Amino acid sequence: MEHLCGSELPFWVANETLHTDSPDLPVCFQLSVLSWLPCVYLWLACLPYLFYLQRNNKGYIMMSMLNRVKTVFGLVLWIVCWADLFGTFHELQQGKTQAPIYFVTPLVVGMTMLLATFLIQFERLKGVQSSGVLFIFWFLSVLCAIVPFRSKIILAKSEIGITDKLRFTTFYFYFALIGAELILCCFNEKPPLFSDVDTDPNPCPQTTAGFLSTVTFWWFTRMAIKGYKNPLEAKDLWSLNKRDSSEQVVPKLLREWEVEQAKAHSAEDQSTQALYSKPLPAGEGNHVGGESSPEEVEVLLSKKKGPKKASFLRSLIKAFGPYFLIGSGFKLLQDLITFVNPQLLSLLILFTKQKEAPTWWGYALAFLMFFTAFLQTLILHQHFQYCFVTGMRLRTAIIGAIYRKSLVITNAAKRTSTVGEIVNLMSVDAQRFMDLTTFLNMLWSAPLQIMLALYFLWQNLGPSVLAGVAVMILLIPFNAAIAMKTRAYQVEQMQYKDARIKLMNEILNGIKVLKLYAWENSFKNKVLEIRQKELNVLRKTAYLGALSTMAWTSAPFLVALTTFAVYVTVDKNNILDAEKAFVSLSLFNILRFPLNMLPQVISSIVQASVSLKRIQDFLSHDELDLELVDRTNTATDCSVTVVNGKFTWARQDPPALHNINLMVPQGSLLAVVGHVGCGKSSLISALLGEMEKQEGDISIRGSVAYVPQQAWIQNAILRDNILFGKAYNEPKYRSCLEACALTPDLEVLPGGDMTEIGEKGINLSGGQRQRVSLARALYNEADVYLLDDPLSAVDAHVAKHIFDQVIGPEGVLKGKTRILVTHGISFLPQVDNIVVMVEGRVSEMGSYQELLKQNGAFAEFLRNYSLEDIIEEDGATVAFDEEEEDFPDDALSNHTDMVDNEPVVNEAKRQFIRQISIISGDLENPRGRSVRKRLCSERKHVEPDPEKKLPKVEKLILAETAETGRVKAKVFWEYAKAVGPLLSLFIAFLYGCQNAAAIGANIWLSQWTNDAVGNGTKVDVSTRVGVYAALGLAQGILVMGSSFTLAIGNIGAARKLHCALLDNKFHTPQSFFDTTPIGRVINRFSKDIYVIDEALPSTVLMFLGTFFSSLSTMIVIVSSTPIFAVVIAPLAFIYVFVQRFYVATSRQLKRLESVSRSPIYSHFSETLTGSSVIRAYGRHNAFVLLNDMKVDENQKSYYPGIVSNRWLGVRIEFIGNCIVLFAALFAVIGKAHLNPGLVGLSVSYALLVTMSLNWMVRMTSDLESNIVAVERVKEYSETKTEAPWEVEEKKPSPDWPSHGNVEFSDYSVRYREGLELVLKNLTLSVKGGEKIGIVGRTGAGKSSMTLCLFRLLEAAGGEITIDGVNISEIGLHDLRSKLTIIPQEPVLFSGSLRMNLDPFEKYSDGEVWKALELSHLNKFVSNQPAKLELECSEGGENLSVGQRQLVCLARALLRKTRILILDEATAAIDLETDDLIQSTIRTQFEDCTVFTIAHRLNTIMDYTRVLVLDKGKIAEFDTPTNLLSKKGIFYGMAKDAGLTQ
Repeated sequence: MEHLCGSELPFWVANETLHTDSPDLPVCFQLSVLSWLPCVYLWLACLPYLFYLQRNNKGYIMMSMLNRVKTVFGLVLWIVCWADLFGTFHELQQGKTQAPIYFVTPLVVGMTMLLATFLIQFERLKGVQSSGVLFIFWFLSVLCAIVPFRSKIILAKSEIGITDKLRFTTFYFYFALIGAELILCCFNEKPPLFSDVDTDPNPCPQTTAGFLSTVTFWWFTRMAIKGYKNPLEAKDLWSLNKRDSSEQVVPKLLREWEVEQAKAHSAEDQSTQALYSKPLPAGEGNHVGGESSPEEVEVLLSKKKGPKKASFLRSLIKAFGPYFLIGSGFKLLQDLITFVNPQLLSLLILFTKQKEAPTWWGYALAFLMFFTAFLQTLILHQHFQYCFVTGMRLRTAIIGAIYRKSLVITNAAKRTSTVGEIVNLMSVDAQRFMDLTTFLNMLWSAPLQIMLALYFLWQNLGPSVLAGVAVMILLIPFNAAIAMKTRAYQVEQMQYKDARIKLMNEILNGIKVLKLYAWENSFKNKVLEIRQKELNVLRKTAYLGALSTMAWTSAPFLVALTTFAVYVTVDKNNILDAEKAFVSLSLFNILRFPLNMLPQVISSIVQASVSLKRIQDFLSHDELDLELVDRTNTATDCSVTVVNGKFTWARQDPPALHNINLMVPQGSLLAVVGHVGCGKSSLISALLGEMEKQEGDISIRGSVAYVPQQAWIQNAILRDNILFGKAYNEPKYRSCLEACALTPDLEVLPGGDMTEIGEKGINLSGGQRQRVSLARALYNEADVYLLDDPLSAVDAHVAKHIFDQVIGPEGVLKGKTRILVTHGISFLPQVDNIVVMVEGRVSEMGSYQELLKQNGAFAEFLRNYSLEDIIEEDGATVAFDEEEEDFPDDALSNHTDMVDNEPVVNEAKRQFIRQISIISGDLENPRGRSVRKRLCSERKHVEPDPEKKLPKVEKLILAETAETGRVKAKVFWEYAKAVGPLLSLFIAFLYGCQNAAAIGANIWLSQWTNDAVGNGTKVDVSTRVGVYAALGLAQGILVMGSSFTLAIGNIGAARKLHCALLDNKFHTPQSFFDTTPIGRVINRFSKDIYVIDEALPSTVLMFLGTFFSSLSTMIVIVSSTPIFAVVIAPLAFIYVFVQRFYVATSRQLKRLESVSRSPIYSHFSETLTGSSVIRAYGRHNAFVLLNDMKVDENQKSYYPGIVSNRWLGVRIEFIGNCIVLFAALFAVIGKAHLNPGLVGLSVSYALLVTMSLNWMVRMTSDLESNIVAVERVKEYSETKTEAPWEVEEKKPSPDWPSHGNVEFSDYSVRYREGLELVLKNLTLSVKGGEKIGIVGRTGAGKSSMTLCLFRLLEAAGGEITIDGVNISEIGLHDLRSKLTIIPQEPVLFSGSLRMNLDPFEKYSDGEVWKALELSHLNKFVSNQPAKLELECSEGGENLSVGQRQLVCLARALLRKTRILILDEATAAIDLETDDLIQSTIRTQFEDCTVFTIAHRLNTIMDYTRVLVLDKGKIAEFDTPTNLLSKKGIFYGMAKDAGLTQ
């Protein structure tokens, strides 16, 4: 420096700077270091920054006033700096030589100002609205100029005065200008021209935010305020940034993945070529000396390493790595800055020791501590922001990739992964990646932090640190063991939870059956049994949790204890003074975080690697060959040809279809018939290109429309289901509806064709679904129609209508090529050609007449189906037409045959009513009975003609109320009551004690360190160590105790809340289940109970922990520097203020996020089930876009959620940093009467507080979101209950009813309060042993009669007596267990067959077998290996519908009560089973009273009497023969059914 400054300007003078009360820096230092520092920064930052701007061009910004002013100031600055330079030259000419520094510095600074001015313009051209690089430069310049600013004023005031007037003036010019530049730099430029921001209705302010706003997340404040004023809604959310949206993120990943796959394929090809390069000479292959045989080649192949797999990880890294690395850079900076504060703390303690040190040292240290902490906060949150955004993009990309893949995988691949598994890939596995990215940097940062901390500790305490490290290392396996065990428990508990939810789901689905059979208790015990196991596992987990909490809180303490103990005992000269003790403590606290995080990060990496493998396997599946079906063939006049086709579902399977030869001429109608499982549907799939082709050729001319056997209906409005992406054309659309007989149905649906259809088309009957599917095909005009049995699900007369209007020779589709799979014989004479399939091959083909003549398989097939069916079908059509004329207005009758004779089953109808939340019920309307069938969407329905406007409807099922606003204190009190009020107080007391112990230990430590100051020698070391250890151990034990009691309390609360909920739901009347979607109730049992079981306890634990530790910090600081109390109030005010804003906004964002998440998965599973339809219609891309939209919609609420956490973090940590600042400041002020121990104590506590304050807000927020679960469970535990199950004083005698006389006297009933009466003043009496048939049109009240007998509906007037007992007075179970019903819908529960017949195990095996024999099931059951223990799957899926019906019959035979009610199944059951049931009932229930609700009149023609109901009243009641002769309603029905002439 001597060369630069010359000899008279020294570079550093210690007495002028450090050791004086009014310090100043020498001129040489000011001119060199302070002037050059900002310049060096800008020149270093300039190159990478220019490179970055070149790459990220956002379009140019117009020259604005702001920009002009900045530029002018920059140029003026350059002129000012060079004025100095020319001044120096001028002095040279005058003969005054100046030191070289006076030339160098103005030159350097001037050049830098030019560079800054250039950057201002360059940024404008590249579209940068606010520059961080320049902001930091101006900030540094101002910071460095403050020192000369002060010293020049001091100089001017002194005796010497100002000698150098030029430099004095230019400097103040310079200072004013850089100050102005700094202020101008805080303002934003306008957005660049042509940017996306202009077109966006609600752009994310982040894109236009300035540098300061970005760093502090100030731009989020607007949303926080909005969310605080009133709950956020979806429309308040900002649009997603373009760079985070699916349209940019997904293709990026897919490009990289394709590159990877291509690499893997080329590698594979090379390896196989190498093996097969020598051709086998013909005929020599098998000779001894010949080439290796193919088997050997295979062996060789397998010995080689498997083909190189495409690495999904590599493509992820290539796509998202660079962005993530920026975050890692921030992390590195933050790690280094973390270690500055302990060093500053040691200086501060030194400073309090030296009584004569100048006070400005202390202030400087306090502000430096504040500044580094603040910088650390800003950098840390930038790092988090980058990581979270990477995670979010990963999730978007993975979901997008999986969705796109799932649309094109082969059937073989589909088999390996079920729909549930693929949805899991999307939900769970993608989520894991998202969670991992946030911690991924800890993988290198944790070891780095540990090494740095150990280095500083070693410097401080020497080798005794190793003792502490040893303790830490010993704790790692302990924690790891606990983590492993916990994971195992979690898996076990998930299994119980799944079992419980599955059981609950079945119970709620079959709740009506449980009520009818009075089986509630048996099932309730089953649920409680599982729940008990679940709670036992939870309890074990909680105990382990308590252990690990203890380890985690006591670890730093144990480490400190061993280290200090070893340190003072190893060497007599080692004195533990305040500086050593508290600096070490703060370093140990830094160590605690990485040590705890490492095992977590490692385990989440392991999880993510499993997920990675699963996703990679899925994305590597084979895809369908889109070229399989030749669409270009124009050679023949046949529109569909198959030559020598041999097809299989998966390569390794045997072929499902072989030697298929098919020629379908253009415009002809081909019927495909055959027995079940002979390959009819497979043939259609093969034509669609869904099967693997092994041999042969397929060609199809033109476009294809496909109607699958199981209609696939989307969750959208009815019209969209039919249009399926085509433009709306009114006349064409109407004619499609007409042809598919859908017009009458639309009149019944509340919103017409604007009715929202539930998932899987749940609110349409089977026949309606099938017809909608057909209408879709019809509307999408195609050349070739593949119809896979569309007529089986509809009623006979509807089938005829559709065949005539649509498919048949006179239908809308004449002239198109149609391939129809069918079971309906009546249509076969009208088709052009028939193909008969037998076991996967075509056995015969020809027209109807030809095949009859051949007398082969086809003729046989016809004989099996009697001609009777055909006659009956014709009769039905007539009935349908007549009815139309009779009741033109009455929508009910109109919809009678249209809707209800299709095999729609009441159960399914009730299901839909439950599962769709928005169902309208028209309560004032006279047609009140159709309430249950009227379903309304939230949309306004468009009606074709104005006269038919539907009356205003009220909601039957109310939309679920989402809680908004603050949670009421009452809910917390409810939870405290469930835990136990005394226990709650005790828990709080324990937490208090534990913190008291911790504070005690630290105060003791500060006393100990003051010994050293007192006399420099050791006082009794063993006492000091002993008391310290005792206090620490007490703290550990108290932590464990408080965690234990908390766990016990929480589990008790969970048990109570679940029991109350379960109990109430079993006692809830049936009407509740009719009006509440099942999903809602299940949600209470799964999601909300899960929250109470698992999320709440851990949240409460964390909340109490952070709350008490923040409290103890305040106490410590206030007790050591009482003046601190003054600052607490304003800080607390700001804290509460920020916290309220955050909690209100973030809670609502969480809700919005979870609401928008489920559509992704439901749309996804819907797509998977309908992928063949989507492909057949070529709607692949539209669905991909739809999925992207749903994902973006979800990320739109997730992104502000992340930012809200950053926003909060910066603000709360700022408060924490202020606490540090004030603690240090007050320590400096009160230096005279404070000992170093207390200073160390209060500042090291303050350094800890930031973390716990931040967590406390998070936990408050979580606590508020989680406690809502208690509220929701409570709400459903307090719904209205039905009558008691048993009434002791009114118990009927055990053998009641002995005769079975049933009397209705003046009986009326309604479904729910406020609805019409369903039965009006019925009076009838039935003698024991009579057989009564009940008939009537739909809605006449037939089913209601049975429900009344069981008191599922309570009387509105009148009474029913059975054998003289008024049934409304006895307990429900006493009544229901004495009646038997064979319901229309056979409901089975998963469990053994035996359990399904006899859940209470009342009967012996012999009796059960007898019942099975009488119900014709014994053959089937005895053939099963498990016999009676045969497992029924959910809903009895593994039995056919007929067998399920017989199981219900067996139940009735077992109970064998005096009164039997038979609700006859509709068309869902085959004639054979029906006959079996009827004959069994006639023989076995001969002396019982039987009520049959009949749909087919032939079953009741020989009954004693028939009751005809009409509109809830008795129309006719007499013997069948009398009724026929009366020629009344019954006669009309019999005539329709073809039973009388």
